[in-house]
Amino acid sequence: MKIRAGFRIGYECQFDTPMLLVLGIHPSRQGDLLTEQVLHFDPPVEARDYVDGFGNDCCRIVAPAGLITISTEFEIEDDGLPDPIPVDAIQHPINDLPDEILVYLLGSRYCDTDKLADFAWQTFSSTPLGWPRVKAILDFAHNQITFDYMKADATRTAFGGFNDRTGVCRDYAHLAITLCRCMNIPARYCTGYLGDIGVPKDTNPMDFSAWFQVYLGGAWHTVDARHNKPRIGRILMATGRDATDVALSTAFGPALLREFVVTTDEIA
Repeated sequence: MKIRAGFRIGYECQFDTPMLLVLGIHPSRQGDLLTEQVLHFDPPVEARDYVDGFGNDCCRIVAPAGLITISTEFEIEDDGLPDPIPVDAIQHPINDLPDEILVYLLGSRYCDTDKLADFAWQTFSSTPLGWPRVKAILDFAHNQITFDYMKADATRTAFGGFNDRTGVCRDYAHLAITLCRCMNIPARYCTGYLGDIGVPKDTNPMDFSAWFQVYLGGAWHTVDARHNKPRIGRILMATGRDATDVALSTAFGPALLREFVVTTDEIA
């Protein structure tokens, strides 16, 4: 299966403003590209690529005062299969986890494990270890939050989503990640493209999507608390502890979002 994806994002800056951008696809998917994925800047600016501490491809720019538009379009090959379900994947004792995985057991900016630990143990300690426990957490987060695009809140944490019971895909992901970490299951946040492929078209505006991965059986596995079922055609952009680490842009000064268009379509 082939997918065409891209975006057009516009920011208005009051001054020359340094920005960090996480807008490329993840290195793990670059081998599937059928065309180049290049960021275009209008007006042109100097961009310097770098790899962050989580292995994501990023870049640095200084956006000039006024309006800057960032865009890309590319085609990518996908296996066209739904997310695999790791039904037999085991949960590792903490002492057996690789050192680099341990950070995904800790609380972070949006995953406030200290506020949900008692609830998590009371609710999920009786579930079998491994995938059954992850599935119980997915079911809970999926039912706890009602999707409402108009109630997106960039400051809402997992505990906030737990109490507000409303939000968008990042809120589902933060809540489920936090509950997994509370139960000693490493979990990391993911962002990327997820088009309406193999499912009815969503009436909400197309956006980047958030899901997460759990570490079971010596590997990372994709899971999605918002949709709570395998999906087709994910294009991973970045992974991190939570939404802080994979923000599309981080501006070191005032930057107003003036345009935001995302496209993800299967090529017939």
